[in-house]
Amino acid sequence: MPRRTTLKHIRGPPSRLPRVAGEGIFQPKFRTRAGELWCEGVALSAVAEAVGTPVYVYSRARLLQNYRALANAPGAPSLICYAVKALSNLAVLRLLAEEGSGFDVVSGGELARVIAAGGDPAKVVFSGVAKSEDELAEALGLGIRCFNVEGEEELELLNEVAVRLGKTAPMSLRVNPHVDARTHPYIATALRESKFGVPISRARAAYRRAAKLPGVRVTGLDFHLGSQITSLGPFREALAEIGALWDALVRDGHPLEHLDVGGGLGIRYQNKNPPSPQAWLALLRRCLGDRQLELLIEPGRSIAADAGVLLTRVLGHKRGQARRFLLVDAGMNDLLRPALYGAYHAILPVTKTRGRPELLDVVGPVCESADFLARRRRLVPPARGGLLAVMDAGAYGFTMGSSYNSRLRPAEVLVDGDRFQVIRERETRANLWQGERLPEG
Repeated sequence: MPRRTTLKHIRGPPSRLPRVAGEGIFQPKFRTRAGELWCEGVALSAVAEAVGTPVYVYSRARLLQNYRALANAPGAPSLICYAVKALSNLAVLRLLAEEGSGFDVVSGGELARVIAAGGDPAKVVFSGVAKSEDELAEALGLGIRCFNVEGEEELELLNEVAVRLGKTAPMSLRVNPHVDARTHPYIATALRESKFGVPISRARAAYRRAAKLPGVRVTGLDFHLGSQITSLGPFREALAEIGALWDALVRDGHPLEHLDVGGGLGIRYQNKNPPSPQAWLALLRRCLGDRQLELLIEPGRSIAADAGVLLTRVLGHKRGQARRFLLVDAGMNDLLRPALYGAYHAILPVTKTRGRPELLDVVGPVCESADFLARRRRLVPPARGGLLAVMDAGAYGFTMGSSYNSRLRPAEVLVDGDRFQVIRERETRANLWQGERLPEG
């Protein structure tokens, strides 16, 4: 495991900018001032000038607002386990750990990040299919809160590893309730065709088996419907099934302590109108009634997405036979969601642009036809060198990125009031072949 890392090891010296007269010390999220887009008290053009583009920019204030909206809501969960896969920079994990957050991890690498950022392993749940023996052993050694077991074979493997190490593994079974989350099929995780979880019809048998294994201890029940869910209906439907299963397991004598309902609450990417965190939590509590349990949730997108933007610079303009293209320096390797899911991200000029709107495809430099940030988007095209902000890019932005086409991964910046700090350096060309070796002879 890597050593614990303090913020001074992962943040450079802050860059300080003058405040706008009449503005408060911090402004949450992103807003336009005098025709220019700002993050809190920092002009985004100043970030681009100092750090270059493409660059991810995150608002500390918005991250905290989103977390506290869940932590301080009526009916707040017993433990929030932030989904590390959404945005995994050490500085962001440290910020949430200092708020008391737990973490949902799906790999040994994510677990190592949490520990390096100062997270408490006793507040970690380990989810995800295909956990390796080494990952199970590492998590057992750290003393994590719970393993969300994805199948009967994993249950047997977890028991074997725990017995070998002389430990007892706390576990819950991830149950697939066969509920349509009414989201993109690639991020729906509770359908019959999904690789995740155990079919609810086999859950009681799996718990009976777990009760006989010496290396595991049943502590809870887990389910997760998917991501970017924009209505309460799927949660209501799933909780009817899960509540009945909980009651049956209690009657069977299993010492259940907690229910982990996963995450998946959507945000307003375009014309979506998802429920508020408060409405979501109220529904959970109402559906669970007077059952005595600890409630765990695993939010990721709802904390990180609207706290971040991707800044990109215009490289040029191109007229094709059927389309007009705006060429920018960020591509699908920097933000995969539009290419992978057809996802919508609002795109705003960083500085107000005069002219007539045109119907444009915003495309990057990657050699793939799927390399686009937006298609048929009505925009006033900035001149070459102008800046665009791809909004709501804090979740599943950098973490899904790659160096495809040997492109350098972008820098990441955290804004705090009228200061910003680089929390990840931009890759260098030497990073691209780090670890590679030329053959001898």
